[in-house]
Parts: sequence; structure tokens; C-alpha cells
Amino acid sequence: MSEAALHADPAEDLPGPECTLCPRLAAFRTAQRGAHPDWFNAPVPSFGPDSAELLIVGLAPGLRGANRTGRPFTGDYAGDLLYRSLLKFGFAAGDYGADPRDGLELRRARITNAVRCVPPQNKPEPAEIAACGRFLGGELRRLPRLKAILALGAIAHNAVLATKGLKRARYPFGHGAVHELPDGIVLADSYHCSRLNTNTGKLTTEMFEAVIARLADRLDAESP
Repeated sequence: MSEAALHADPAEDLPGPECTLCPRLAAFRTAQRGAHPDWFNAPVPSFGPDSAELLIVGLAPGLRGANRTGRPFTGDYAGDLLYRSLLKFGFAAGDYGADPRDGLELRRARITNAVRCVPPQNKPEPAEIAACGRFLGGELRRLPRLKAILALGAIAHNAVLATKGLKRARYPFGHGAVHELPDGIVLADSYHCSRLNTNTGKLTTEMFEAVIARLADRLDAESP
């Protein structure tokens, strides 16, 4: 982890509901509040226990998904595939009802995003990803039992490396890749489980489940 991340002010670990670090995102968030006052429309907090051994890092909240519901990957297609897979391999319990009140619980896993606020057209800018890095650093500090990180997409992968002060060239993104990082944490990669990727065949259910299964097997093998 970079020196800046290691010594960051604990008060910066979580963005406040009126975070203005990224003016474009703050303005978009304000516009969505006007259009949909019953939606969450704020930086989306992480989901899962602090005892997690696996941290899943996505890109950003979806407009009608997490930005609406207030829980990562909840209410859009990407969440259907993600939570179904986590349930199948023991990282979650209960039923996923695409609603934060569905009672679903994560086990051994926690989910966050590289960017906490919904971006226009689901495309955060580089400066916004960098600004939100302090919160990703806070996630890593918060998880004392963390053993593995799953990056959903290249942006999430690169955000993790930046937070840890590591060079991209040494750890290239690739679906199914597993990188052993200097601090002992494993960084695994998957294409993002978005509707675009699954509809085009870039990512199949079998491909995604294979990544989750491999992580489950690894964590099980390392458990005392």
C-alpha cells in the first residue's frame, strides 16, 4: 500500500453523503436527487463484514442499481450474476431479492466499488477514480483478515494497484488471472459481470463462476 494510503486520516475512510471531491459526480448526484427523490442518490457504502477474507471491487454504482437501492450490485443485472455466484460458493447466505431489505448476508466476503458515486453513462474519469482511492485504501485497512481481492474489470484492478502503490506493468489485468502481491494478498481478475459483457459473450456464467470457485477453494485451503 502506498505511504499516503497507509497514513491517511481515518476520517477519510468513508465518503460523507455530501462528498464533493468530484464536482462532476456531485452535480450528477444532485440532479438524480431532483429526478428521483426516493432513490439513495449518495456515495454507496460497502456491503459485508469487516471480518471478510475476500474483498470484491467493482467499478461504480449503477444508476438504477446501487445508486437507487444503496447497496452495491443490488437492483441491476450485474448483481443477479454476482450474488447468485456468491450464494453458490458459500460467500453469501439467504436469498437475493435485488433489495437491501432482502435479508441477504455475506460470509467471508465484502463488496465495494472503485468509485463510490454513480458516474454519468457509467464512465468515471481518471481523476475521479484517483480521488476515490482514499476510500478504497480505507477498505483495505478495515479488513484485518483480508487474503484476496477480486477485481471486476480493468478499472477496479488498476485502482487496487494504485492504492497499493504497485505498477500496472508487473500485474497486467486478464480474466482469470491471479496475482501474488508483495504483501501476501492475492489479486484475482474477472471481466465485469455487466449485462453488456454477458450479452456479447465476453463473459459467461461458467467463466465467472470458475473465478469465484477458484477463490473459494484457495481460501478454504488456507483456513486453519
